[in-house]
Amino acid sequence: MNRLKEKYTTTVIPALIEKFDYSSVMECPRLEKVVINMGVGDAISNPKLLENAVAELEVISGQKPVITKAKKSIANFKLRDGMAIGCKVTLRGERMYEFLDKLFNIALPRVRDFRGVSKTAFDGRGNYTLGVKEQLIFPEVDFDKVNKIRGMDIVIVTSAKTNDEARALLGELGMPFAK
Repeated sequence: MNRLKEKYTTTVIPALIEKFDYSSVMECPRLEKVVINMGVGDAISNPKLLENAVAELEVISGQKPVITKAKKSIANFKLRDGMAIGCKVTLRGERMYEFLDKLFNIALPRVRDFRGVSKTAFDGRGNYTLGVKEQLIFPEVDFDKVNKIRGMDIVIVTSAKTNDEARALLGELGMPFAK
């Protein structure tokens, strides 16, 4: 069993039940999925960049990403409907817990001048969105093979009903929030 999942079942659930006064364990908010999205705007002029982004995202997440396509044409960006412009991967279950464990304990502390993640990046329904400026903070990415520094969006979807519940859940799991 994964370290983070074990922590969730042994310490996080009892703490949340005590804090929010739930009557059942099933009322407790839990992690549902993690979506990692990497937009590659330069893929319009050079499709090879998209292949590199897909390979890096696959190494980071341990799962094959899906290529995302443009929904509508935008003439100013030389973008046509259906062009490949990014990639995303949705993690659930064991892989999700492994990725979050790696993100909280290894990747985020490697960010330069890191003082914690924002407490206000919740969407009102208990989901948290985090932007990462470079993929080099993940230990699997080989610095020498990186041709361009790309950022990514990480969305943590929880079953929490409010931002407070989600903040408590992620805080108990070890998310390094800013003081």
